[in-house]
Amino acid sequence: MSGAHARGRTRTKVGTSRAAGASGAPGIETPGIETPGIETPGIETPGIGAAGGGKPVKPGKGAKPDLANEITASLVVFLVALPLCIGVAVASGVPAELGIISGVIGGLVVGAVRGSTLQVSGPAAGLAALVAETVLRHGLAMLGVIVLFSGLLQIVLGVVRLGRMFQAISIAVVQGMLAGIGLPLMFSQAYPVADAKAPGTPIENMAGIPGLFADILTDPQAMIATLLGVATIVLSFLWNKVPGPAKKVPAALVAVGIGIAVAALPGVDVKTLQVGNLLASVQPPGAEQFAGLANAAVIGSILTFTVIASAESLFTAAAVDRMHSGPRTRYNTELIAQGAGNTIAGVLGALPVTAVVARSSANVQAGAKTRLSRTLHGLWLLAFALLLPQVLALIPISVLAGVLVHSGWKLFAPQEFPKMWRQDRGEFVVMTVTTLVIVATALLEGVLIGLAAGIVLAALRMSQTVIRQHVEDDTAKVVMAGNATFLRLPQVIEALEGAAASGKPRIRLDLTGVTHLDHACRNQVEEFTAQQRGLGTRVELLMPGPAPTEPPVATTAAPGPGQVPSPPPTSPGRSAPGPDAEWFYLDTRPVPANHEHGHGGQEYGHVDHERGYGDHDPGHGDYGLEPADHGARQTGHGPVHGGHGRLHGDHGLPHGAHGQAHGGHGQAHGGYGQAHGDYASTHRS
Repeated sequence: MSGAHARGRTRTKVGTSRAAGASGAPGIETPGIETPGIETPGIETPGIGAAGGGKPVKPGKGAKPDLANEITASLVVFLVALPLCIGVAVASGVPAELGIISGVIGGLVVGAVRGSTLQVSGPAAGLAALVAETVLRHGLAMLGVIVLFSGLLQIVLGVVRLGRMFQAISIAVVQGMLAGIGLPLMFSQAYPVADAKAPGTPIENMAGIPGLFADILTDPQAMIATLLGVATIVLSFLWNKVPGPAKKVPAALVAVGIGIAVAALPGVDVKTLQVGNLLASVQPPGAEQFAGLANAAVIGSILTFTVIASAESLFTAAAVDRMHSGPRTRYNTELIAQGAGNTIAGVLGALPVTAVVARSSANVQAGAKTRLSRTLHGLWLLAFALLLPQVLALIPISVLAGVLVHSGWKLFAPQEFPKMWRQDRGEFVVMTVTTLVIVATALLEGVLIGLAAGIVLAALRMSQTVIRQHVEDDTAKVVMAGNATFLRLPQVIEALEGAAASGKPRIRLDLTGVTHLDHACRNQVEEFTAQQRGLGTRVELLMPGPAPTEPPVATTAAPGPGQVPSPPPTSPGRSAPGPDAEWFYLDTRPVPANHEHGHGGQEYGHVDHERGYGDHDPGHGDYGLEPADHGARQTGHGPVHGGHGRLHGDHGLPHGAHGQAHGGHGQAHGGYGQAHGDYASTHRS
């Protein structure tokens, strides 16, 4: 006897899962995390600590703050931020007071907003070269307008919830951008280390290094300044290896203290900071500056500041989130906070504000838990600048330049280049191109070219098309698989031309394995097909598309334990099964001889009762339609092989004590027929 006998039956609700399980984790959103060696943001998720079914920690909420601990952390951040604020201002070519004002804004304004709990903002070394170039091109007065409108754009981006947009940037582009910022920063600050003035562009600064060394050797005061700068750089690299509690003091602050002491020695005449009145340095932009918005170059600077400041802030947020287990960053809120800070900084004519890794990591390491520490550090900066401005005038310029050379080295991160080479040579090329273009041209151009290179690399890798050609009898066959895009059009054309040149009367083009066929490739294939058919060649074209709806010849094999059964296909013209449909899985193995008990004639069909098998002849016993009726009421079918048995798990597969359930499903063992998909058939013994 041919055919298939029923092996088991399960009753499954379509579109639902019964195996919910008790071990499922609560719905915790998973952070993305952006990282430029630093990152990967993506974290609007509840905080860590929701394990064991407990309530997840909501962003912005954590343990109750320890006031003494927060104040201590804020003082540590203040000591780190003070030399950096002044150094960045000097490197940017603006008065030192403007750097302090931006630091105050980063603490009191950005720090008070619920975006990132522990991230600290202020003037950043990564923007120093951009600010210096902007001041040189448009003047210091225009800087306020540019920063103001950059802040407004950041607020708009945050409001429309594009904060996570920066997660879509390739890490190679990000690292290349940071390296392109850090390398020119190091060379530009090499001149202030020797109390000299940098020539100008990054290329000019690099070319002038040999002449700088010659000047240092002929000027004793330049030699002293250089030694102070070099000592600061060495101290910055080695200070974290100092044993004991001394290393908790920021290296930059130690270098500043040493520099002040050396500068006070008799016979030492090195350049020190020129500090004026903090309030007098505030210069809000006027009507003349706002009129400069008609200049396309100014608009370009605004866009550049917006993109770079936003990216640096959000990348830093991802890095800081990985340093602690507290509340995660709200990226859109943080972007709005950064925009608010830059808007106020622009109104005051100060430097742009962005998140800074050095201050943020110091805040985390000092044990801060809330926003209070980063807000208070802005208050300490303001108090110091108002009450002790004369102390700032004692700081040597070369020491601050040494601090920034160290910051530039960390941005450059040369160890990332061989690491990227080992991991992905394509991404290494993107990273290197981004860095070189930034150094050779400007920041915005370099980032745009880097993004373009990253997109081209991704497109090439996504356009992996496998094309196989062979001749079989009188047919030339071309089989394609993968993603066929215009980037692979030359290979497609070559394969089609090879099939035509074979001289066979038939050509078979099998594209069913193609997952994506763009317009260019589709058009080429269709034109080739029409052309060959016009020449009398028989062309069989199989295009990618939905799976056929006709029922398969062989029935679906029974799923194993723990697997959710898939529904059988729906025949044309039939409606989809209802929510209470029953699925039948058939065993296609031949029926053993001792199971062939003739039943005369049993007729069953596919009626729409839960995709069951129709009515049974009255002489075959009372089968019923629910699993409980099978086997328990199989009076007219001879031996009962375990009835319907016990359902195993949620799949309804008969296991254990069910036998081979040859009496289930309303099918006779002697002449049951076969049910393929939605079709019914009648078999007679």
